[in-house]
Amino acid sequence: MEDSIQIIASNNLLITFSIIAMTGIVCSKLSESLKIPDVVLFLLAGILLGPYFLEMIDLSYFELEKQLILTFGSAFILYLGGKEINLKILKNVKITVFLLSTLGVIISSILVSQFIKFNFQIPFITALLIGSIISSTDPATLVPIFNKIKVKDKVSQTVISESAFNDATGAILTSAIVTILLSGKFSLTQNIWDLSIMIIVGSLVGCITGIVLLKLVNDKPYGVFKDFAPIISILSVIIAYEIATKFGGSGYMACFIVGIITGNKKNFKIWLSQKSYDADFYVAETLGTLCRMAIFIILGSQVELVVLLKYFLPSLLVVLAFIFIIRPICILICALPDRKAMWTKKELLFMMWVRETGVIPAALCGIISTMKIPGYEIISSITFMAILVTLIVQGSTTKLLAKKLDLLEDTSNNKSPNL
Repeated sequence: MEDSIQIIASNNLLITFSIIAMTGIVCSKLSESLKIPDVVLFLLAGILLGPYFLEMIDLSYFELEKQLILTFGSAFILYLGGKEINLKILKNVKITVFLLSTLGVIISSILVSQFIKFNFQIPFITALLIGSIISSTDPATLVPIFNKIKVKDKVSQTVISESAFNDATGAILTSAIVTILLSGKFSLTQNIWDLSIMIIVGSLVGCITGIVLLKLVNDKPYGVFKDFAPIISILSVIIAYEIATKFGGSGYMACFIVGIITGNKKNFKIWLSQKSYDADFYVAETLGTLCRMAIFIILGSQVELVVLLKYFLPSLLVVLAFIFIIRPICILICALPDRKAMWTKKELLFMMWVRETGVIPAALCGIISTMKIPGYEIISSITFMAILVTLIVQGSTTKLLAKKLDLLEDTSNNKSPNL
C-alpha cells in the first residue's frame, strides 16, 4: 500500500514538472511575440496554474523536492552569472563593481527596510530580510537584454558584473539574517565574523573546486574527463555548494566563483576543445533556462492572491521608492568615488535605471515561503511586486534609454568564444 502511494506521488511530481517545463516553453515563445520579459509570463502562468485557480501545479506535498529545485536552481543561475564576467573589462571598473555589490547591497537593504517597516509596521529584522532578498539584481535577465541591444562594454559589463556579484552578496546576507531570525540571537561582532567566514570559505572552495574540476576536462594534459565537460560543470556546482556549506561557507559564493573561473578559463591556463566547449555551452544554457522557468513558475504558484491584493499598495510604494530613491543613492555613493572609471552623467543615469529584480530573489523568496519564516506572506508580496514592476517597466525600456543617452555601440564587435 505504501509503495503504491509513493509511486503515485512520484508520478504526480513528474507530471507537475512536465507541466512547469511545457508552460515555460509556451511562455518563452509568447514573450518573443508580446515583447515582454519571459519571467513575467512565468510568474503569471504560475499564478494561473497554481492552487488558487486551475490547480495544475501544487507542490505543497513536495516541500523537500521544491526546496531542492529552488536551491540548486539559484546556485546554478549564480554559476551562469559568474561565467558572464569578463575579468579583463572588469579590472577597469572593479572599484565601482566592488562597492555596488557589497556596500550597495547593504545600503539598499537598510534603506528599503526603513520604507518596509514604515509601510507594514513589522519588526526591523523582518524588514531587513526583505531588503536583503530584493536588493540584488538579475544577470539571467540582464545578459539576454545586453546581448540584444549592445550597450557599450564598460557600462554593460559593470551592470552584469554587479548583478552577478550582488546576487551572491544578497544570497549570503539573506542566509545570515535567516539564521538570526531562527536562532533569535543577534551579536554584531559574531554576525560579522560568521558572514566573513561564509564569504572566505565559499570563495576558497569555489576556487579549488573550479580549477581542479576544470583541469579534468582540460584539452591537455590532464583532461581525463574531457568528453564529459557538461556533466563536470553541473557536478562542480553541486560539489562546490555542498563542500562550502559543510565547512560553514556560502554555497552560493562557491558556485559563483566556480562560474567566474569557468568563464575565464584562459586566465587559469585551461582550454577546452571546440567539441567540449560547444557541448558544455548548450547544456548549461538549457539547464539554466529550465531553472529560470521552474523558479518563477513555482514562485507564481505560491502567491496567495488575497494576500497580494491586501498588500498591493504598500508593496508598490516600497518598490517605487526602491527604483526612484534608493537605487540612485546607491549609484552615487558607490560609483562617484571610482575616479579611474570616469563615469559620465549619462552612464550614471543608465545604471540608476537598470536594476531588474529576478531569479535569485525569486528563489530566496520561494525558500523562505517554504520554511514559513514569520512574515513570509509580506515577503512574497513585496518580492513579487519588485520582480513584476522592475522587469516590465525597466526591462522593457532599457534599449530606449540606452539610445536616448547615446550608450549603444556604433558597430557590433564579434567576440571570440573563451574556449
